[in-house]
Amino acid sequence: VIVHDVNELTEKLLPIVEAMQKHFSAGSGTYYSDAIFFLSVAMHRIMPKEITQIIQVDLDLKYKTNIRDLFDEFDNFPEGAVIGIAREMQPVYRHTFWQYRRENPQTKVGDPPPDGLPGFNSGVLLLNLEAMRQSKLYNQLLEPAMVQKLTEKYHFKGHLGDQDFFTMVGMEHPELFHVLDCTWNRQLCTWWRDHGYSDVFDQYFQCEGEVKIYHGNCNTPIPED
Repeated sequence: VIVHDVNELTEKLLPIVEAMQKHFSAGSGTYYSDAIFFLSVAMHRIMPKEITQIIQVDLDLKYKTNIRDLFDEFDNFPEGAVIGIAREMQPVYRHTFWQYRRENPQTKVGDPPPDGLPGFNSGVLLLNLEAMRQSKLYNQLLEPAMVQKLTEKYHFKGHLGDQDFFTMVGMEHPELFHVLDCTWNRQLCTWWRDHGYSDVFDQYFQCEGEVKIYHGNCNTPIPED
């Protein structure tokens, strides 16, 4: 077991992710504005070289299978992919990308699966640190100028930290991601169903198959066994 000091990690992270915070945080002093919420984005820069793979998970999860099985998903990464992540199961990015969608009516950005690009949820992350270190493309996308370029292209302003970054990058470069099945991150939050998207909500929220990990996001109760 290796214990990492949060303050030390944040100090290392800040120079790398500072440019992102104004685009993917709700504002100074808010929950997600802390640099630590961008840890996954630059994990490959601050972890020792001998650590080649990491699974990063939220605390509001319930495991229905052995987490060791999730490690097998690293073997399914296509060439060029650096991160394993499940799709977002609410129309949050349909909402966030509203201006881009209005200007590009044929786009799949923000549309529901299976054919759309609903964005990602960072509650369960597989980080192939070695692939992240070696990917010229991924590291270019961390540069402030590239972050600025993409946020301008997509008129993007988010508040969910690393999840927003991965979602925006995924719209432009889906090849960097191995999409996990929804059963590995079965999100339970239904906030957007009651906030203007009841007509399309179920297209995002449905998830076939036996759930492996429940995610009680937005403080949603997780089913008892």
